Amino acid sequence: MLLLLPRFSTFTSLRRVAPVITNRIAARSIFTPRSQPLTKFPTVQQRATMASVTMKDPQHAMFTSGETDPVWIHKLPYKDIPRFSKLDRDLETDVCIVGAGISGISTAYELVTRGLNVVLIESREVISGETGRTSGHLASDLDDGYPEIAKKHGDKAAKLAAESHVWALNRVGELSKQHGIECEYRQLPGYDFSQYPKGSKEHADDIKTLIEEGMKAKELGLHAEYEEGFKLKGWEGSVDQSDAVIFQGQATFHPTKYLVGLLDFLKQQPNFSCYTHTRCMDVTEKGVEILGMGHKDVYVKTLDGHTIKCADAVEATCIPLQKLSVIAQEEYYRTYCIAARVPKGSIEDCLFYDSAEVYKYVRLTECDDKDDYLVVGGGDHKVGQSDTLAPFAELEEWTRARFPQVSSIDYKWSGQVNEPVDFMAFIGLNQGMKHTYIVTGDSGNGLTHGVIAGKLIADEITGETNPWTAIYDPKRVISIVNSLPSMVSHDLQINSQYKRFLQSDITDIEDLVPGEGGVLNTKTSRPLAVYKDEGGQIHKFSALCPHLKGVVCWNTAEKSWDCPVHGSRFSKDGVQLCGPSKAGLEPADEAGEKSQGQALKE
Repeated sequence: MLLLLPRFSTFTSLRRVAPVITNRIAARSIFTPRSQPLTKFPTVQQRATMASVTMKDPQHAMFTSGETDPVWIHKLPYKDIPRFSKLDRDLETDVCIVGAGISGISTAYELVTRGLNVVLIESREVISGETGRTSGHLASDLDDGYPEIAKKHGDKAAKLAAESHVWALNRVGELSKQHGIECEYRQLPGYDFSQYPKGSKEHADDIKTLIEEGMKAKELGLHAEYEEGFKLKGWEGSVDQSDAVIFQGQATFHPTKYLVGLLDFLKQQPNFSCYTHTRCMDVTEKGVEILGMGHKDVYVKTLDGHTIKCADAVEATCIPLQKLSVIAQEEYYRTYCIAARVPKGSIEDCLFYDSAEVYKYVRLTECDDKDDYLVVGGGDHKVGQSDTLAPFAELEEWTRARFPQVSSIDYKWSGQVNEPVDFMAFIGLNQGMKHTYIVTGDSGNGLTHGVIAGKLIADEITGETNPWTAIYDPKRVISIVNSLPSMVSHDLQINSQYKRFLQSDITDIEDLVPGEGGVLNTKTSRPLAVYKDEGGQIHKFSALCPHLKGVVCWNTAEKSWDCPVHGSRFSKDGVQLCGPSKAGLEPADEAGEKSQGQALKE
């Protein structure tokens, strides 16, 4: 039975829900802890095997933010990513953009095509951050759910949010066609399923709330409908979760192919230049600007001492490179993906999600002439606060139970997402600044948010009115005030992480197996981040995050050091991978200094 959803207003919590969980945001929320028990943890033997695999060359950290590799390298290996030179002089330009992921490259495109001179800088190689570690969903069926967004921001703002994401997913298709970018872009339906077996009371309750969510989305102008008895083609396992709310007009693509295509266009433009291995250390505004008179210039300073003077700057760095401000209004999560081989055409090409607290998100991408890859994501938890191997085992178990046609699991990787306290990204002028813009708070929809940022920031810089400005404004007040109880809870949880300053992960360096690391706290000096490479060589670094001195944790899956306070991450050799920290971990022995230098080509 197909039910067209009527126009209907509701403020009930609806999104992909278990009866006691309000919505899918619970999976990334300050209201609910994410470190949930998983169904199947790797055994001690499996952990030892996974930990002791050969470590990658230190320079691997220049191309991606983890030791694992995402499925996107199957069709576009790192060697095919465009290379740029390092900045070796001072520059002056109209706009300097820091960060060469989807936000930075999209913003560069929108500004360059309007005639502005743009300099794009990146601390490592282009597309080496979280964009290349996403699952490639382009959705207007938002992660946090429109009822929750409407509660915080009102129906008008929720409608604008929906419109902005529809524009973004269409924009990717438009530019792909315009520039002949073969990036597997296609529009397709998105399905929201219950997490529970059909016939159970939990399933009935779940479906009721999913229907209400679809009603709210339809009220805001999206194409949503409920189909009773809907079964996904290819779902051949014994677990029956049929019935679904269907969102038409969703999309998917190969994210790195798309961005390489945009870069190929930008490289041909005389008003664009890009510099890699150029780390931003400071963004300041100087001058006098009062009541529209005068002008402040922006100065972007790099680690090597060069300065880029510009009229406007954009921090498209996933997390702004600053102490607090909006950083305190977000939470930071790791999220996990696997890519499983399935016979080509055996599963419907679509996006789908279940309603679990730690929910699953699924799509297909190209593999070869015989197979597709089924990309399954989930297992989210706060950065530095949970097991990093267990999610892969749980994802594989879940996938095989529903899709027995799966053969091998060829790729396993993880990425990072930022959850804003009021469910909306922060895109626009940074707090207290006149000409410095930020993009952060992807809320699980970082790809569409990045494309939105391109238009929104370009419009603001060129003086064009944009109806989305207010809903994404980093200086917004009302929705943040409404979220203060959540922020207090979040801050208390963050402050509790400083207890690690007195704790030790290991008691003896000799206990480390090759390929593993941990924090050693002798209580007579600062905590040390110690790892043992595959040859048995010990490498030591300060365990204190340069941002606000949180003590990092070893990430076994990614061979990285992760800060549980504000989500900064560092490679095994201490190279900064993800802010808000601007610098890497300080080497504490000769081996650490050498391996960090190799990573940075020093």
